[in-house]
Amino acid sequence: MKKPTQLKQENLALLADNIVVPTYDRSRVKAGIVHVGVGGFHRSHEAYYTDALMNENDALEWGICGVGLREADRRMRDTLQEQDFLYTLIVKHPDGKVESRVIGSIVDFMLSVDDPMAVIDKMASEETKIVSLTITEGGYNFHPATGEFMFDNPDVQHDLENPDNPKLVFGYLTAALKKRRAAGLPPFTVQSCDNVQHNGDMTKKMLLAFAGKQDAELAEWIEANVCFPNAMVDRITPVTSPADTELLAADFGLSDAWPCTCEPFCQWVIEDHFSNGRPAWEKVGAQFVPDVTPYEKMKIRLLNAGHSVLGLLGSIHGHETIDGTVTDPLFASYLRAFMDIEATPVLDEVEGIDLDAYKDSLIDRFGNPNIKDSLARICLESSAKLPKFLIATINENLSTGGSIEYATLVIAAWCFYSDKGLSRHGVELDIVDEMKDELHQAARGTEADILSFLRLEPIFGDLAGNAQFAARYTEQVKALYEDPNIARLMKNILAGS
Repeated sequence: MKKPTQLKQENLALLADNIVVPTYDRSRVKAGIVHVGVGGFHRSHEAYYTDALMNENDALEWGICGVGLREADRRMRDTLQEQDFLYTLIVKHPDGKVESRVIGSIVDFMLSVDDPMAVIDKMASEETKIVSLTITEGGYNFHPATGEFMFDNPDVQHDLENPDNPKLVFGYLTAALKKRRAAGLPPFTVQSCDNVQHNGDMTKKMLLAFAGKQDAELAEWIEANVCFPNAMVDRITPVTSPADTELLAADFGLSDAWPCTCEPFCQWVIEDHFSNGRPAWEKVGAQFVPDVTPYEKMKIRLLNAGHSVLGLLGSIHGHETIDGTVTDPLFASYLRAFMDIEATPVLDEVEGIDLDAYKDSLIDRFGNPNIKDSLARICLESSAKLPKFLIATINENLSTGGSIEYATLVIAAWCFYSDKGLSRHGVELDIVDEMKDELHQAARGTEADILSFLRLEPIFGDLAGNAQFAARYTEQVKALYEDPNIARLMKNILAGS
């Protein structure tokens, strides 16, 4: 077999005709966007939209400089650097069709652990118009129950005392904006691309809290001048597997050390509120709206919560992937009932969206057999996700008299998952969570105190004190501990609805 072509700028003309490549002159691209957190989702989403815009409209002032704040980001930086910051986006369709596209919108990558001031200077440069973020829910450093900035974080204390050598994103943003103000430059837009409800508002709140402690006058300037557009982002992007790299080499004759794989569906709904210009992403499929709230609530309460429903229940049952879980008729029925009976009634009206069709599309997308999204990935950092994705729906239904049956079983399953760390067959589960130890300790106390898990107030607030929820949770967690046959409990709930 012919040796695969190494992905490099100089080799693009040698690639097969069935691979889409950048048609613009990458040597002329300027990095108008600095992006913190270059992972799979950024590469399948914002970088993809930006590459498409450059291909169609020659918008070369909107290239991307990636930034990694952790030592763990070094591998991504080194891999991209070796490939002239090019990578392949592998789009896998449900019918087995595979499309490959080389993305060229990332043109640089900086590691803050090597040179913090260089990153601050890059953000503060006149060329930078947007600093965007995919730092995961936990990266925003807000208390899950109160929504307030957590100043007791040791890294926050470090950043307050060392403004020129920060560790967290808010230290970098504050230092860079301070330099821009001193230089008389307009501020950059801070654009969150994370699955956090009101992600722009939350970013603004957290940054103002941090900056206010460090420099109250600067915080006032930030509040008056910096824009933080809210956005809803959506594209299922599983972790790249060795099989993806092998597929690219075998079927497309291309050697890429770290391609990115995703589904064909892609959505980006953004509030048109920017400080210093923006790319015309609407020309390549993004949607700009006055208020993104109904769209993001729909996505978080249906897609993201749906992922967690399948992830936790499926893990205990013994499923391993999202497609394997949702093609099990019992799990598909349970998920649809949760969406119809508990999630949909507390959603706002979403203009231009047929909710039934949207929910149908979610089931189809989850069932894509070519997107092997592991349940372990879906369940990681559940402590940061579930308060917004699922517990918020429980609280709204408790206040309106709606059903809580379906979601309560998911919380009971989360307790069992955190306590035992095993499927019902005794297979060890790969649990990754910043609060893993606290979750485990709280769940371990369940047999002595049935509400022990719920007493983690940073996650559950006062749910333990709600008599209706506590009673239903008690019944479900007792049944699960007596016999971890999650399918039986799911059938019982479906039969009673």
